[in-house]
Amino acid sequence: MSAVAMLTFLRSCTALCSVLALVGCKQATQTSEPPPSNLTPRTFRMGFAANPPKPTTESAVATITAWSTRADAAIMHNSVPYKVLLGGTVDATTYVDSVDLPLANFYRGKGFPITITVDVTDGLNRSAEAPELVALHRSIAEPVVQQVYRDYVKALVSTIRPEYLGLAAETNLIRDQAPPAVYGALVQMTNAAAADVRALGGKQPLLYTSIQADEAWGPPPASYRGAERDFQDFSFMQVLAISSYPYFFFSDPDQIPLDYYTRIANGRSLPIMVVEGGWTSAAVGSVQSTPAKQARYLRRQELMLDSAKAIAVFQLTYTDLDISAYQPLPPGSILPLFASLGHVDVNFVPKSSLATYDSIFARPLKK
Repeated sequence: MSAVAMLTFLRSCTALCSVLALVGCKQATQTSEPPPSNLTPRTFRMGFAANPPKPTTESAVATITAWSTRADAAIMHNSVPYKVLLGGTVDATTYVDSVDLPLANFYRGKGFPITITVDVTDGLNRSAEAPELVALHRSIAEPVVQQVYRDYVKALVSTIRPEYLGLAAETNLIRDQAPPAVYGALVQMTNAAAADVRALGGKQPLLYTSIQADEAWGPPPASYRGAERDFQDFSFMQVLAISSYPYFFFSDPDQIPLDYYTRIANGRSLPIMVVEGGWTSAAVGSVQSTPAKQARYLRRQELMLDSAKAIAVFQLTYTDLDISAYQPLPPGSILPLFASLGHVDVNFVPKSSLATYDSIFARPLKK
């Protein structure tokens, strides 16, 4: 079962997020009461991406307005705009200036450190290349396709200067599911992009490719696999970035080992962050879950994050997704399996997990 990088499918929301950023920047930054002094400080920042429940401006504005008051960091999970860049009418810098920068400016206005993951392949099907490339009958094995990816990465860094930058997502899952030529091209282009970023000088982001934790662990009952190949192939990694949707593999959150993140590091002293993941509140496919179980997962994850002395945790969706608003889905799409990860439903009605999330966020951030 493939994990998901939500924004691969939801790229239609990118322009809406840009509008949202322009609107949001005009709003005064909200202040909140300091947390109680008797709470244990947390080492990890918390935040979300800008994905709305429906692809409308109103939905996007409501989404980011709701979560930006209960976050101290933000993530952008961006598919490579292959079609636009390969078309040759818009260069990477122009694209980033018009599409990505407004949202980044909104986050900067809130004082949020920015993490960006660049998704190279199909986030809803790690055996396949990006949908835009498939439609164009193109491949990342082509030098020209690799170059537009590198140009996009350089434009993101030059323009936005994120604190953390992921050059690919779920590399171990791609290696296990995609053709060897696709994985080989991924290794080549990400290492070249890492060198490009370092050559830019100035403020440097910490680099990573994300590792799918559930794949690294087995999944149960398979034996533990680890991620040593990822550390070898992507030796530029300065952060252990985790993707994890463990509800597919554990029936109860308390079954997840507390070293679920740290064991993957295998003794390395890399900082650890969760860049995507969550636990569904609904019954999906063979998964039987509830809002209460979702809330218990957050409490279990809190222990895992504390054990790892993690530096950040992100969820790509603050709200549930209104699947009916994203029709038609591609044949065989697994998006519905990830539609109920939000802490509020599609109408922004809180679920049990929101109170749990807020109680974790109330812990003061350790300086």
